[in-house]
Amino acid sequence: MPAKNDGPEEGGNPTKSEQTRALILETAMRLFQERGYDKTTMRAIATEAGVSVGNAYYYFAGKEHLIQGFYDRIAAEHRVAVREVLDRESELEARLAGVLRVWLDIATPYHEFAVQFFKNAADPDSPLSPFSPESEHAREEAISLHREVLAGATKTKVPEDLRDVLPELMWLSQMGLVLYWIFDRTPDRERSYRLAERGARLTARGVYLARFRVLRPLVREVHELFTDFLPGMTKVLPTPGSKS
Repeated sequence: MPAKNDGPEEGGNPTKSEQTRALILETAMRLFQERGYDKTTMRAIATEAGVSVGNAYYYFAGKEHLIQGFYDRIAAEHRVAVREVLDRESELEARLAGVLRVWLDIATPYHEFAVQFFKNAADPDSPLSPFSPESEHAREEAISLHREVLAGATKTKVPEDLRDVLPELMWLSQMGLVLYWIFDRTPDRERSYRLAERGARLTARGVYLARFRVLRPLVREVHELFTDFLPGMTKVLPTPGSKS
């Protein structure tokens, strides 16, 4: 059964159903951090939230769906928080660096929790994997944001045949940053912020070079490598020999 996600009341006020859903999610996040993901049961989450077990399962079909709720919430918070950066910056490097910095800011309170459940998310068969079908919504939201980063870089000309490829590669680069951040033990994750800045600079240079026709096949080949071997990646390139 999919997670229940009722819309807000007219006027934007959260419904009682939304409030209950948010309470269950917040309770789960707290217990995951306190007890660990593996040791936290749906029954414990329901008890702490003051709802019945059946009610907890009504909103979330299992612990994995709670994590998907967490993914979706982080993605939504990120999209709102980066608006100031995207409205202010027009240079690709500045836009991308700002997006990555804001993600690190938002994720900071959840660092220890991320460390705990990483072993589950690293399992390619786990629905917690960022490449799983269950994570598709959050994944597409993140790729869409990178598409906006690219489209709003007014001084960066992107070849039409790479407009779908580059945002996916930019998201994969962000996933590399996330992996580093999980293992980063420096104060305030200082090295992760430095990696975000340098990664944004390198990515911006790569996008600039991609406009040259001689380098486009290399970009497409790198993308094909990921779409062929990473589960969950959307194949946006036409198959060889097709007319599309």
